Amino acid sequence: MNEQMPPSQPMPLTPDEERQWAMIAHLGVLVNLVSGVLGPVVPLAIYMVYKDRSRYVAYQSLQGLIFQLIWWVGGGVLAGIAWAITGVLSAFVIGILCMPIACIISAMPLVALGYGVYGGVQSSQGQDFKYWLIGDWVRNTLTG
Repeated sequence: MNEQMPPSQPMPLTPDEERQWAMIAHLGVLVNLVSGVLGPVVPLAIYMVYKDRSRYVAYQSLQGLIFQLIWWVGGGVLAGIAWAITGVLSAFVIGILCMPIACIISAMPLVALGYGVYGGVQSSQGQDFKYWLIGDWVRNTLTG
């Protein structure tokens, strides 16, 4: 009498839900404006929750996570290093010449912010958005 229920498969997402969650994964970059570095948590959480329910959401959220880790976190670390080197070399006047380079490196997270918002808009329209240099690698990783 005690029948065991078969394991349930997760309900697939509707196309509207897929677009919505993919957009939110990309727009997680906006969380960095408030927190500084917590933006990657958004696409990571979306990936963990929806990876079995939608390949599209899994792909878009994993892309957003990798992109933010490289460009926002990595860019922030590089900017900090560039400004530290510039500060040390300023004692020798060479640092003043390094300031334009440090300013360009400091713009990396801002460029990432714009590209992440662009990715969010593209995914909300249902397009298969792919980050430059990251998208193919993520697709190959997901497909095995």
